[in-house]
Amino acid sequence: MSYFTDLALQYIDGEWRAGGGSWDIIDFNPYNEEKLASITVATVAEVDQAYRAAERAQVAWGDTNPYTRRGVFERALRIIEDREEELIEAIIAELGGTRGKAAFELHLAREFMREAIHLALRPEGRILPSPIDGKENRVYRLPVGVVGVISPFNFPFLLSLKSVAPALALGNAVVLKPHQNTPILGGTMLAKVFEDAGLPPGVLNVVITDIAEIGDALLEHPVPKVISFTGSDRVGRHVATVCAANFKRAVLELGGNSALIVLDDADVDYAVDAAVFSRFVHQGQACMAANRVLVDRAVLEEFTEKFVAKVRTLRTGDPSEPGTHIGPLINSSQAEAVTTAVEQTIAAGATALVRGTTEGNIVPPTVLTDIPADAPVLTQEIFGPVALLIPFDGEDEAVRIANDTPYGLSGGVHTRDVERGVRLSRRVHTGMMHVNDGIIHDEPIVPFGGEKHSGLGRLNGEATVEAFTTHKWISVQHGRSGFPF
Repeated sequence: MSYFTDLALQYIDGEWRAGGGSWDIIDFNPYNEEKLASITVATVAEVDQAYRAAERAQVAWGDTNPYTRRGVFERALRIIEDREEELIEAIIAELGGTRGKAAFELHLAREFMREAIHLALRPEGRILPSPIDGKENRVYRLPVGVVGVISPFNFPFLLSLKSVAPALALGNAVVLKPHQNTPILGGTMLAKVFEDAGLPPGVLNVVITDIAEIGDALLEHPVPKVISFTGSDRVGRHVATVCAANFKRAVLELGGNSALIVLDDADVDYAVDAAVFSRFVHQGQACMAANRVLVDRAVLEEFTEKFVAKVRTLRTGDPSEPGTHIGPLINSSQAEAVTTAVEQTIAAGATALVRGTTEGNIVPPTVLTDIPADAPVLTQEIFGPVALLIPFDGEDEAVRIANDTPYGLSGGVHTRDVERGVRLSRRVHTGMMHVNDGIIHDEPIVPFGGEKHSGLGRLNGEATVEAFTTHKWISVQHGRSGFPF
């Protein structure tokens, strides 16, 4: 099938249909700017229809035997495996991902689908003791009902699936709104997988729309009890505010300004490899990416020489070519923003060790050093292929620099002394740290999330169960209870 033709629709209550809005979202290939699809936006009325369909369908889905629910995810996993090459081509076309990036995203997507298979059987109830004779306290873990999911453009298939599949496995229904730049991979592609896997109509709905059309309708609607949002901290702050005002739970996975720290006893060659991957994978469009590479002055000269040499080997260009490392950024606005940030930092006094010329949406790898202490790039997220090399003297200064940011998502440290690395990791204010590895990691059973402006709550494993279920206490009095009046 032609995904960009056949899936350029809304998916509401098991029906594929055009949106009712008066304008279209245009889906472009960011490398060659070819038009992939034109999708008429969903209206506020259609958002309501999607949520109401989810509300109706959830009752039966939540009551479905978990072993039956599990079968849907087993079939969905097989579909993803069978369509891997088609999905790779779609990732290359819609978001400019390289073949290596596409394979990486699909590998993780399969792992998270495998975890969803197990999550269907995960919720357990408890019987708790009571100080009252004859009383039995039963605590049930139940689905919250309906979950709203808003996903980003950088890893759209994975990051939609990462919330959608667990929420469904736990007995919820879902309304998904993908990012406007990746409506197929982030939205209707996943709907097609689950439709073909036998998910009942209405349990998953996809609305492709924009805030200009619907405002806060997706957040304020009375049906969803949880909103799972992945995106920028600016938008995440707004999502959290609206959710709080409407007594909804918000699960927020936001941006980062992560630091990879290279200590004086690090294996420099290995640290270089880890740092280059951690900064430049998917053109730096990853929330966990190592914006800042902190290097002890004792190994600074050696590290810098080898880091720069390796970055110069990275090949930019057509993401469909097997040898390409750096493809396009998602759109021209992002390419312009990253290029401007580099130019302003150099104008302020920074030194460019590696720099090329932006062509279209392709921003070549850039390495900056001698960065002024007040440069905005030191504390903000750079969603592009720009590495900042920052020297330090000793662990205390490394920790201070690493923590000097409003973000706290991921990070890493390289040292030959593992326990030294663990001790330092405990001092860095992030939700995740990795010793002697890259810093872009996600595993289905390990709590994933950030501190400070990098988010609220966690996903994966037991954290996902907490995010998408609720507790209900039902007490049973065996025999007669006494009352004071």
